[in-house]
This record gives sequence, structure tokens and C-alpha cells, in this order.
Amino acid sequence: MSVKFPKRLSSKRRKPPKDNSKAELLHNLGLDVFWNAPLDPAAMLDINTWNLENKAPQDPKDLPSAFLRRLWLLSQDARSPCCKPSSDALTSLDTSPETLNGGETQCAINPLDLVSAVFMSANPFLQQEMTVHMVQCQFAVPLVLPSVDPEEASCFLLWPLRGVVSHLPEKNGKLQEVNLASTHMPIVSCVKLGHCNVSKSKVLNHIISGLKSCNDTFLHRGMDGGQLPRTLSNGLVEIGWHLPTGDTARDGFPLPVAISNLRGDASKHEGCLNLLCQASSAMIVFCGNLKEKDKQLLASCRDIASKLILIDISDTDKNEHSVVGFVGVNLEQDMGLPAGSVLQGEDLSEEELANGINDILKDLLPDKLKLVTLEAAANLAVELGLNVDEGTVCKKAMAKVEKVLEGLDEGSAQFREKHLPLQGPWWSKLAEIEKMESKQRKQGNQNDPQLQDEKRDILAVLKNYKITPVMKTFTDALFTIDKVERTYFLKWMKLRLQSKQTEKQRIQQDPSTWQTDKNNGMLEYSDYLTHGPDGDLEDTDSFSSDSTFEEEDSEEQLVDDELQVSHQPCDNGQDLSSYGDIEPHSVSRLDPVIEEQFDLISNGKEIQGGETVSMSHCFDEQISVSIFENQNCHLESQENGALSCHGTPELTPVTPDSNSSTKQQMSPDVSVEPQLTWCLQTFEPEPFSLGLEHFLREMGLIFELTHNSRSSRNKKVSRLPSLAVDLLFYGVPLELMDGDASNIPIRWLGSIFAELKRRLSQEHCKTRVLTNLGVHHARNAEVLSSVFGVKFPEGGKISTRGVYMGALRLPDALRMDMECDFLLLIDVEGLCPASKDNKTKIHDHEMAIVAAGLSNVLIQNIASDASSELETDIAFIVNALLLVKECGSMPNCQLLVQDEGINTLLQASQLKRVSEMLQTETGDRGTHIAEQPTTKNICCITCVQGPWSNLSLSEPVETQYSEAVLALKKDLFGALKKTTATGLSEFMINLSAIWDAVKEESFSIGLQNTEIALAFSILCTKFSQWETSFLEHMESWIMRAGKKIFATKEKALDAEIQNNLLNELKAEGRVEVKTEVDKLRSQAEAYLTKDDVLKERTETFKPILMSNMVDLQERVTEEITQRLATVGESYCSSMQVKKFETVLEIEQESKLRALVENSISTKLLLQDEKLEEEFEGVWSNILSIFDFRPSETDDITARVTEVLRLNLISRGLLKHILKIEVIGQNETSSFQVYDEHFGYRSRLKHMFADNNRLQRVEAQQVACSVIEEYNHFVAEKSVLPADFSESYITEMLGSVEKALKEKCMAIKSTFEVDLKVYLCCLACQDFQKVHDRFAKDTELLTFITASKSSYLAKFIYRFRKRDQCQRVAQAFTSMIIKPTVLDYIYRPLGLRIVEEIQAKEQQYQSSCAFSQHLLEQLIHEDRFESFLEYLLSCDRFRLSKIHETVVAHLSESPNSDKWRQQRLGEIVGKVAAAVSETAEGTNGVLSDTKPLLERVCLILESDGNVQVTRVSLDGPLFSITTEWDRFVTCLMELLAAMRLELAQEFCQTVDVTQLLHCLPIQPHYSLLDRVRGCEKQCPLCRAPCEVQEKGHEVHSALLHRPKDLLPYDLSSACCRPESMILSNPGQNEDTQNPSVACKDLLSLCPDWNIYPKDPDSQMPTAYWRYVLVRYNAEFAKEYEREPANIPEEWKKITEEEALHSLREAFLNKKQDPPIDVMNCAMKALKSEIHQRAM
Repeated sequence: MSVKFPKRLSSKRRKPPKDNSKAELLHNLGLDVFWNAPLDPAAMLDINTWNLENKAPQDPKDLPSAFLRRLWLLSQDARSPCCKPSSDALTSLDTSPETLNGGETQCAINPLDLVSAVFMSANPFLQQEMTVHMVQCQFAVPLVLPSVDPEEASCFLLWPLRGVVSHLPEKNGKLQEVNLASTHMPIVSCVKLGHCNVSKSKVLNHIISGLKSCNDTFLHRGMDGGQLPRTLSNGLVEIGWHLPTGDTARDGFPLPVAISNLRGDASKHEGCLNLLCQASSAMIVFCGNLKEKDKQLLASCRDIASKLILIDISDTDKNEHSVVGFVGVNLEQDMGLPAGSVLQGEDLSEEELANGINDILKDLLPDKLKLVTLEAAANLAVELGLNVDEGTVCKKAMAKVEKVLEGLDEGSAQFREKHLPLQGPWWSKLAEIEKMESKQRKQGNQNDPQLQDEKRDILAVLKNYKITPVMKTFTDALFTIDKVERTYFLKWMKLRLQSKQTEKQRIQQDPSTWQTDKNNGMLEYSDYLTHGPDGDLEDTDSFSSDSTFEEEDSEEQLVDDELQVSHQPCDNGQDLSSYGDIEPHSVSRLDPVIEEQFDLISNGKEIQGGETVSMSHCFDEQISVSIFENQNCHLESQENGALSCHGTPELTPVTPDSNSSTKQQMSPDVSVEPQLTWCLQTFEPEPFSLGLEHFLREMGLIFELTHNSRSSRNKKVSRLPSLAVDLLFYGVPLELMDGDASNIPIRWLGSIFAELKRRLSQEHCKTRVLTNLGVHHARNAEVLSSVFGVKFPEGGKISTRGVYMGALRLPDALRMDMECDFLLLIDVEGLCPASKDNKTKIHDHEMAIVAAGLSNVLIQNIASDASSELETDIAFIVNALLLVKECGSMPNCQLLVQDEGINTLLQASQLKRVSEMLQTETGDRGTHIAEQPTTKNICCITCVQGPWSNLSLSEPVETQYSEAVLALKKDLFGALKKTTATGLSEFMINLSAIWDAVKEESFSIGLQNTEIALAFSILCTKFSQWETSFLEHMESWIMRAGKKIFATKEKALDAEIQNNLLNELKAEGRVEVKTEVDKLRSQAEAYLTKDDVLKERTETFKPILMSNMVDLQERVTEEITQRLATVGESYCSSMQVKKFETVLEIEQESKLRALVENSISTKLLLQDEKLEEEFEGVWSNILSIFDFRPSETDDITARVTEVLRLNLISRGLLKHILKIEVIGQNETSSFQVYDEHFGYRSRLKHMFADNNRLQRVEAQQVACSVIEEYNHFVAEKSVLPADFSESYITEMLGSVEKALKEKCMAIKSTFEVDLKVYLCCLACQDFQKVHDRFAKDTELLTFITASKSSYLAKFIYRFRKRDQCQRVAQAFTSMIIKPTVLDYIYRPLGLRIVEEIQAKEQQYQSSCAFSQHLLEQLIHEDRFESFLEYLLSCDRFRLSKIHETVVAHLSESPNSDKWRQQRLGEIVGKVAAAVSETAEGTNGVLSDTKPLLERVCLILESDGNVQVTRVSLDGPLFSITTEWDRFVTCLMELLAAMRLELAQEFCQTVDVTQLLHCLPIQPHYSLLDRVRGCEKQCPLCRAPCEVQEKGHEVHSALLHRPKDLLPYDLSSACCRPESMILSNPGQNEDTQNPSVACKDLLSLCPDWNIYPKDPDSQMPTAYWRYVLVRYNAEFAKEYEREPANIPEEWKKITEEEALHSLREAFLNKKQDPPIDVMNCAMKALKSEIHQRAM
């Protein structure tokens, strides 16, 4: 969210911007509203002071506030234009890809536009603050700000730079404090002409960083948003500084150098270019591709610039518009520049370019560059037509300042003595007299007459006091109605005082710096810094005290009349009675609206934004441009107390004088060769230094010291408190206590608080007080400025000694939270505990006591160099705390350390112990403890390494500074909330009481008795050690007690046992604590009696110790009680949680199993929505049945009664309201209808109708119907997993009204009320049960409800894993296990069937027997088709016959089923054993299933009878990570289911064909292989070989076949000689020569035994002759040929003869000689044939 800035009126109304793009950008940033009402430092209260977080901007409108907040925190990302992505965050800006950066953040605009926009929207005072913070961050700051209106000239910002102060090392090694706006130094300006690819800003960053790591001083395109187009910042001139540190290894240049940077092309901003050329010591121009116009412009720069350096980065090859002959090597000659003025940089990187420029500048810096000031540059800007921000009001304020400080040149001491006389000896003497009188009154003595006389003499002198001219001018300036002028006046006062006094100190401490060098007549380097090369002591452009001002042009005059100053004549030296009577109400003459506002101010109100609100500022806030002066930037140096101070030149406003004055300011070139070293010296404050606080002190003393005499009082003096309140709200701190005189102006402060209270309403007078207490070098003012933005006088540099107060009005949101309206900040300056002056020590102690005594929260600020005065500082602060403790107003202490050194942390730890001990209340604590338990305030130690430790602005800010400041602020606001707010009257009473105690020294310890303070500090350390040992002992005791509680186990849920045990332990704990604390008391008392210092103050310190003992005992006792209860409750809750989770686990397991089975069976993957629905059902069921522990529950009767009461009121039935009192009583009877429920007429009408029976019955039925509906309603609500709600009663009552409305009966409202009361009585009982169930064990219910999402996620995860596990197990079972099981069962079954058949059927004993059986079976079948199949496909025919035999065998034999069951049992047992073996030692272990499944397969394969196919395991299907034991369970379940399924399948009647299909080894194939015999066929007739011996070489067929049984393709003549062809039977076969035929046959078929022993045997046997005769016609038809000519004798063969010949053939086969004899005969025959052939 963007911060809503408070609006302020400007001193000059500006025209709205004409450039639409610029106006749109300001609007998008939310800055358009500040165009005519610019931001002022007061806006930083909302942006930074009250902001405890550094939130990232989410919208472009948040960027300005984020920039300012981060800048005040000195964060390096302050200029970042990035917003966090959010919805519609950048809708108002260009969101094109060119405008946004990807990633987590989005860049809305160019960061230069952001800086320019905020500067354009801020007034000069906020600009000054921003400039100081930017310089601290080492950011470049705007020097010339372009105008939003293109018709207006740019503005030179001099005023913001006047606040920038740094320390520079001098030649003598000391540090000199200088103001960068008026310090003479070289200014190097950088511009670019033409398009350049080199980042000029990156080059300058390398130059300005020197030899250090490069800083992003100038924003460049490589930063976030730097690549975005610029809208506002084109023409902006920025300036940054290279400030030497004295370390030559780090410094790039030996002297300070200012570097300015013009944004954009210089050709488009000739005005700024002209200014830079004339004002700069050296001009660096980055030359890109130049055109003719650029050449002319560059030539003009050469003519007016003191020194011109060109960087040639052009690229002529790529630019056709470049000027020929004006680039490259000709550039130096054409421009007429000296050698070395042009640097060729087209091929160089930014860092290389920077190194080259550095080398050039180092050659020029000693004696070739002039030294100039920014003040002189501003004068030149006026002459060139640019605007300068220091206008008429600033000049008038400056003139008044010069008039006030006219006599300061004589010296601070003389000035204070002459012009500020009241704070001199009179004021100090009065303080001494009052203290002495107070001490005498305390002692009961009368006042010393001598003191009375001295006091009367002083008062007599004061009676004739006349206000000095200086104070009159000062107060007149403060009484002005122009708030802008007053702010300028206060600023100028601080600047001029700082300038004059630092210069005076430098002259006094080192006069040699003012002498010139005798050898060369040149000034020392310090003189250049101060006076320029001319060596003049006075700046030619400075305003003298008698300066006159001429009126500017009409355009520059003030527009608003309210900003004009009324010039009242006054004479110097007049007394108070003649003091002018200027009333603030005179402003009403200017504007009636303002007059009305002042009238409201007088009544404590003011107008803002058209609304009357409570006044937050005493003067008119809408006239102000700068309300809080305390928001202004650091106007003084931030040096450490150990450093000396040196002078700075006078700070002068810019005047548009003649050219000559400006030329004089531009000094000629002078050589400077300083030797820079650091030198740290002891800080010695100047006793007569002068600051703004001294003038304000004098103003208060005018009222305080002249208030005694009414004759000396006048109206002007009476208005001084009102003026002081105005200043207080403006952020100007007021002095509570004068540290020099050690006195408090009680009357003056009382009048201020009375005026403050008068202006504010009573309810807006609550305040809290925060005090910062630290020694003089602890930078107290800077710390408060960093945290709250309030500027206090900085006592680390001048002799500012005192207690100062600032007031901050809290915003409405914080006011409600803090319960107060103001935050009073108190700062103590000038404390020097190590001082040798006894009077100074006393004053320091008094200031510390007063400041601490007024505080709600006390910051103990420990300096970074705490080691030097460690013991002294500790004793000083401890002494102050002890005395404040005696006053009874001990604050809440917080500690701030500025480094993490060992001594600093040691001091912080010691003060922490002391503070915590003293914060314990003493006295009678009994009643207080009983009423309200006290909590001991804990002191926090926060480390903030602030920028105030950096003596030079060249030192970087600590990176953790931003976070440290925010942490400190959170701690402080947290501590403030714990305190009690007081009113302004109470604050003043407290102040008076503390001051009286200080004056009387009514303390048991002396103000300077640091010895006692140190002794008490050591005592606190001892007590801390005792406390630590005690707490360790009790911690051990609690551990033992916890073990006892956890030892109760299941009995812990018994409430009585639990309570008894806890009560026992609590009682033991109290006794143990008391015993140990008594030991501590004894130790403490013994220590007090032994210590030589403390034993004399036993009565003082013993109550503190005893109070801490009591507090410790109470705290530890309470803590033990709570921890025991927590342990007991934790254990019981853990047991309850375990019980709940057990029940949930059981329910989930059941539900998961069902869901997984359903998912597997339906093959559907359940979605998360369905699983969430199922889980919700399980969850609701468990909540409804779970036995929670009983706990305290509230009665819902009151809630039900209240709902009914409101219902009756809304129904207009208030007359029956008393009937609801019966609700809650136990109602046992049923609802009854009475006569009173009916009207008189209705009862009269039904008087004779059966005594109104029908009417009452109808009403009773309606009531019963409503009651029945109520019962259903209760049953419905009772099962819901929700607690009782009042909406139930509302819904029930609505149902009653609806039911009665639907029935038209003449009944009175009494019936409705009675029925509702009756139902509410029932509801109290019924819904109380519902409430009790959900009110039990609320914490447990809350815990498990909070864990519901995790339970749900676990439920879904478990389902997914289990479903995955189930699916993988199922896949493994179906793809691997089941095939393995079936293979184990069926693989040996085929062979078993074969063996059974062979044992049973004889024809399967041998191949011959099988052949004989087939041929006999063919004869018996007598089917041509069978013969044909046999002849043509013998193997297929035989296989079919074997298959028939196998089928017949299986159909008749029951053994296969039993055998399969047996094998099934065996293999399932083996699989289960293998799985179980892999499951050993894997309980609950997450494993990858694939290796384990492979192991299962290996175990199975180790059994030789099991064959596992593991190809499927190679894929990723089986590789999941799950609990192996869970997977084994799923696998076993699936294995059992598979066994059951297969067993049932085996028991069923199965088709034999289907069974055979399951067998890996088919029995008919196996039988065929066994009875197949030799597969060779006769080459003549295709008859099979019948030789049974294995490995025979000669084949022989028993039954040759006639050729007509075969087709021609099977009996081709090509395979045998013609003589061997079996011709038709009619041929004369006997005439053939058998020897010739045999010889031919053997030559063709040597492996066949075809030649027979009987010549007739070569002819077909009777079997095949019979077959041919029987099917001759069929064969002829089949072969498509003529039938064979069959001999008659063949036709006579009968079936019996054929079978006989078949049997005889196979019988003879058995009687044939062995195969080896035949083989020998064949070999002999072959040999004989071979010989005959030869």
C-alpha cells in the first residue's frame, strides 16, 4: 500500500505540467497531488518514523514512499524501481516487454525518473534531507533538476547541497570539517554527444570509486530498470564526489574531486552544457558519431571550457551521417586541442576507459585544474538564465541570521556574555543557591541569610534586565507568520553557527594553515578548501550583515499573500515593556479562512482537508512547508568524539550579481600537493561554543528569570511558551535542563506544558517518554535521528551540555495501539564521566538522574570506543540507575551497542544485569502479586553500526544497518507498550519531584559515589551467576519430574491419577524452589556482610536483593507449575493423538483396502476428489465416535434463551417474555394444549361441541407434528461434525412459525410461545450433548483439525502407493508368477500322458507295430479318403490317429486333474518360500521392487524343475519404491487368490482339446516322434522304410506299393530306369533281365535295399494289390487318369488274404537278419557290380 503523504502549502504556486507523458508518470507514481503542495520533512514521520518494516512496493504508487523509507534507512537498494508482482500492479503503466523485467520483480520506471520525480515533488527542506542521505549512501545527487514544463528553465539545487558535510584530511594529518557546497575543489563534468554504445555512468563509477571496489554512484543501464526509457530525467545533472581518505592505497586522487554527469545527449540540453563548460575545472565529452551540429557545439565547448577532454568512441563504418574528417586521429587536430586531449576508446571497455581518464586527470590535478565552489556555479547558473532554488524568502531569512550573528566574530564567549547574558553567572549562581537552600530545608535548618541576600541581589539585577538586540531579532524571526521563512531562518542559524565556529576552532588550533608557502607563494591545501586560490577570508558572494535585497522580477515574487512578512520596526536595546506586540492572529488580516483556522487553534483545533480534527501542530499546518525541523538532514559533521574539529568557510546564499563577481569566484589554476594522513586526537570540547540551543535557552530564561516580577512581564514574554510549543511541534527540541548551569527552568517548562495542554483536548494529553542516555562520544543525537528522524543538538562536536526534549505526535493507528498521543524523546548531551572537573561530574550525574527518572524507556547508548573508559562509564550509569531507583521511577532499560567488540559487549552485558535487577519492584509485594502478577522486563541488546562512525562520506555504510535500525525500533516500541502512559500534568509533577530530589540530594548514595556503583555492579554479576546455577538445578528437577509423568503410561488418561500426580509434583516443585532460593538468600546476605563497600549500605541493597529473590522464586515457581502442567497435558495429548491416529489407521486401512480392490476390479483410477470424499466420511465418522477427554464446557441454555428472546421481540410478543425463564429446567412432561391457547370466541363457539375436544385435538396434532419435525431436525444436526450453533435455534423457530402459518386455527399467540419454549427446553438438552462432544479436549480437536490436511495427504499417498503396489504385484503375478506356475504344472504332463499311452496301447511300442496297426485299421475302416490321406500325407494321417488316441485316453483317465492339483500345490509353495525369503529384515523399509523381484526369480530358478521367464522385468513397470513387506503382503494375497482360482479351474470339467492346448509338450507329437521310425521313403513307390535300428545305412521297405496308387509326380520315371518301372500287369515281367535291372537300381539308389531274395517279392504285396483293386476307379479319378489294367489274379485277393500278407510281412520282418549282415551283403553286391562294370 502506498503511504498517504500529508499535504503542505507551497511558497509558490506552480503551473500544472504541460508534457502529458511527464504528467502521466507523476500521476502513476501518486506524486501529482504534491505538485502545488510539495512533500516536506514532516511526511517522513508516516513514511519512516512509525514504519517498523521495510516492505517491498507492490504498486508504482508505492515507489516514492519506498524510495524515501529505504533512503532514510541508508539501504543500497533505495533507488530500485522494482515492484513485487501483484494483480493490477502495473495496469496504469506501460507493461510491454520493454518496460518490465522478468522474474520475481517488475521494474515500473527508470530509476532516474523515480529520483527526479521525488525531488520535483519535495520542498527544499526535504530535498536537503534526501541529499544528505543519498551522499551517505554514496549516491549521486541532483545538481540541476530539469523542469517538467519544457518552457521553464531547469533549476540549480544549491540549498540541498548546503547540508552535506564531510571530513577531509589536511596536510598536517588532522581532519577538517567542510561543507561540500562551499568547498573549493575541482569539478569534472561529463557529457556525451552523439550515439554511444559505452555506458558513461559505468565509466564515471569506476573513476569515482578510485582503487576501491566499484560503487553504483551513478545509475546506469545495467541496473534494475536502467534500460527503460527516461521521461523526467533527460537533462538532469547529477553530482558525486571522490573524497580522499588519506590512504593512498585506496584513494584514486589525492584531493577531493566533484564529478558531474549530464543525462541525455548534450546537444539537446545546451543550457546545462554551457553551465558545465563554464563552471567546471575539466570537461569530458564522450563523442559518438557526430553530425555537423555536434561539431559546432563541440567547438563552442572548446572555446569556453577551461580544460576539454574528448573520448572518441565513434564508429564511422556504421554511420553514414558522421562528419568526414572529424573523427579518429583528425579530431585532436581539427579541434586545436593540445596533445593527449583525445582518448581513443572505441575498442576499450568501461573499466579501461576509466583507467585512461584517471591517468589524464592525475596529470592535470596538481597544477592544471582550477578549484571552484558550487556556490559560484549557482551564481553562474543565474547569469545563464537557469533558476536557483534559493529565493527571496531564503535571502530574507539569511539576512536576519546575519543580523543575529553580527558580533560573533569577536568570539563565542564574548558573544554569549554580551548578547546571551541570562545563561551566564546569574543563572548558575541561582542554581547553586537553590540547591543549597534545598539541602538546608531537608536538614531542617533555616535558610542562610547570606544566601538570601545574594538571591535578592540577583533578582534585583534581573528586574532591570533589558532584552538584547540579538535576542529581539531572534525572537522576532521566530514570531514570523511565514513558516517557510522561519524554517529557513532556523536552518541558516545552524549552518552559519556551524560554519563560523568550525572556522574559528581551526584558526585557534592550527594557525599555521593560514600562512602561505614562502618558497612558491601558494596557499596550503586547506586554504583552497576554505577560501579558494585568492586566499580571501571573505567570500565575494557571501551576504554581509548589512546586505540589501532588491526585488526580483514579478514572475519570481511570492504568489501567496500569507507568505509575506510583516516588517515591524524595533529598536535595539529596548526593555521588555517596550517589546513589540505582534499577535499571531494578525495573519487573519490576510485571509478569512486562515483567520478561522487560528480561531480553531486557540480552541485546540485546526482544519485539515475540510474537516475539523484534533490539533497535532500548534501553528497552522496548511501554511507550513516544513513543520518538523527535526527531519532535516545532518547539518553538522558526524565525527567521532576522539577527533579534533577544523574550520569551514562561510556558507552564503546565491545572488544574481554581475558577471565580475562570478568570474572572481572562478579561481585560476593553482598547484596543490597535500600530504594526507589521519590523526586521531582526544576530544576537548570548547567551553564557549555557540549553537542554536543557546539562543533557545536564552529565550526560556527570559521567561523564567523575569517571571518572578510581574512588572517586568509583558505580553510578548507571555507569548514565549506558545512560541516554544510551536517550535516543539516544528521539531525543534527544547531544553529541559541546562547542563552548563545544572539547572531546570521549572516555570518556563510548566508554562510550556500548560500551553500544550491548553491547546489539546484532555483525551489527547497522554504521553510516553523515551530517553537516550550515553556519554558525549556515543552520538546520542545521531542515534535518535536515525531511529525517529528527530534532530537534537549534537554534543559530540561542541560544548552542548544539557537535557533536550522533542515531541512527536503519534498517528491515529499507532495511538490506538500505544494508548498514548505523544512520544516525548529526551536526549542527554555532553556527558563526560571521565572529566577531571569535579563540578562537571556533578552536573553530569544530575543530568543523568533527571533524564532517566523521567523515562518510561531508557536507551543506554554504549559508544563504539567503550574500552577506553569502560569502568568509568559503567559506574556512571549504574550510579544514575541506583539513584533513580530510590526515586521510585525505574524505567524499562534497553541497550544499544555501536559495535560488537569484546569490551562493548562486556559493558552491555554488565549494564543489562544491573538494569534487570533494579527493574524488580521493592517493598510490600504481597497485595500487588495477588492482584496482578508482574512480569520482569527483559533488557534487549541491539547492535547498530551507524553511519555516524564514518568520519568521511567516502566510507560505506554498514550493510546490516537498515535491518539493525528496524530491529531497534521494534524493541523500543515493544518496550514502550509495556509501560504506562501519563498525562502532561503528571510528567511535570514527576519532573519537579525528581529535580527537588536532585537539589536536596535526598539519596542514600552520593551523587558521585561510583565506588558503590561498581560494587553493586559486581554484586549483580554474582547474583546472575547464582541465578544461572539455580535455574540449571531446577531444569534438572523438571527433567526428572517429566520422566515421572511419562512413566504413568496408559494411566495418564485417567483424570484423577493425572491431577493427583501433577499436584504432587507441583508441591514438590514449590518446596524445591523455596529451598534453593533460601540458599541464595543466605549467599546474598553473606556477600553483603563481607563486602567492605556494600556492608555499610546493607539497608539499601538488601531490599533490592530480597525483592529479586522473591521475584525469582515467584517466576520459577510459576514457570515450574506451567511447565509441569504443560508436560502433563502434552503427554496426555500425545496419548490421545496416538489413540486417535490408531483409530484413524484402522478405519483408513479398511477403507483403503476396499478402495484398492474396487480400483483393481473396475480398472479405474480414482481421482483425488473421490479420495477426499471418502476420507471426509472416515474423518466424520471417527470424530463422532472418538472418546475425547471430558473438559469444562459452557451451558448453552443462555445462548438458546437469547435467541428465543430476540425472536419474541421481533414477533411483537414481548408480553410473553417471562415464559422463557423456564428454559433450562428439566422438562419431562409432554406438550399439552390448554384452553388458554384459544380465543374467547373460539371457546364459546365450541362450548357444546364435545367440550372443545375436536379443537384441542387438532391443535395437539399440529404440536405433535412440529415436535416430530424437530426430532428429525435434531437427529440430522447431531450427526454433523460441527459444534452447536445459534443458527440451529433460529432455523427451528422458523419451522414452528411456518407450520403454524400453514394451519388456519383460531389459536392465540400463547400457543406459539408455549410451543417454542417447550422446543427450546428440548433443544437445550439435545444440543448440549452435541456441544459437549465438540467441546471436549478442544486443544486436541484443534490439533487434529489442523493436521487434517496432512492426514488427508497421507491417505491419498497411501492409496496411491498401495494401488501402485497392488497393480505392480498383480502385474508380477499375472505376467511372471502365473506363467511359471502353469509351466511347472503342464510341462511334464505331456510326457506323462505319452508314457501312460505307451504302457496301455501295444501299437505304440515300436514303429513297425504302429505301421501294422495303421494299415490294419485302414482295411477295417474301408474308406478311400483314409487310404488317399495315408498315401499322400502319411505323417499328418499318423498324427491325427495319435491325437485321437490321446484324446480318448484323456477322456477316460481322471489322473490328470489330481496330478495338476498336486503340481499346483508344489509350485505355489515354492513361490511363497522364495517371496518369504526376500522379505526377511525388510519390515517398513522402502525398497526398489525390481531387484527384489529379480531375487525371487533367481530363488525359483535355483530349483531345477522351475523355469521362470524374466523378460518382462527388464522394463520400468516393476521398478517402484515401496515398503517391501507391504508389497509381499499384496503378493501373497494375489498368490493365494491365484491358487484358489487355478484349483477351482482344475476341478471343473475341461475340454480335452483345451487341456492339450495348455501343454507345452504335446503328447501326440511326442508319440509320433517315438513311433515315426525312419523317415526315408522308397524311391520307387514311396513306401516308408521299416528298418527300426538307429543309425542304419541301408533302408528297406516291407510293403512296396503299385505305381497306380501314386500320382505321376510321385512315380516319375526320372528317378529310376525304365526297366524298373512297374508297368501294367499285362507285360511279360519274367522276360526282363533282373541282373541288369538290379545293377541300374543300385547305381541310382545305393542306400536302398530294393533287390529281394525272392524275385517275386519285388512286386507289390497282396495288401496293396487288394487296395488297388478295390479303389482303382477312385484312384484314377483322383489322379485324373485312366484306371489301371489289373490282372485277374489280383482281383481274387480277399480282405483276409490282404491282412494275412500284411501280418506275414511284419512277422518276416522280425525274422530278418540283423542290419549289419544286410549291410555287409549290400557292400559285397555293390563291389561285384562295380567289377562287372569295369
